[in-house]
Amino acid sequence: MGTPLLAIEVISLPVSDVDRALRFYVDQVGFTLDVDYSPNEAFRVVQLTPPGSKCSIQIGHGLTDADPGSLRNVYLVVTNIEEARNRLLERGVEVGAIRHKTPVGAWDGSFKAGLDPSRADYASFADFSDPDGNRWVIQERGHQSV
Repeated sequence: MGTPLLAIEVISLPVSDVDRALRFYVDQVGFTLDVDYSPNEAFRVVQLTPPGSKCSIQIGHGLTDADPGSLRNVYLVVTNIEEARNRLLERGVEVGAIRHKTPVGAWDGSFKAGLDPSRADYASFADFSDPDGNRWVIQERGHQSV
């Protein structure tokens, strides 16, 4: 018997206001609304998917007991971090400055401001948070092949 395939398909995101989070992720970040289901007042599930992703997020009532805003460092991978950051800024998302790993070849956890000079995969980053403080990291990969 072989190793079973494992795929991450959904991440539950703890939020305090489902409608505010829904507007943020759809209107500002650009996620697609897949499902908004609430059979009663105690339970609601809203599923949203980033464009091009096979993994979605769920927000709602009765999904998680995690504190709103406690999720950290979920990565959104893009082929052009400057373009992705500018689009988010245009849509009203507060995105941190782009930074890159240094030294890339023997990375020790240090960063420098700006894009990685060679646009190497996994080397350039920027951050943003949702209204509750759940933190996302934008990471560039595949820029050389575009």
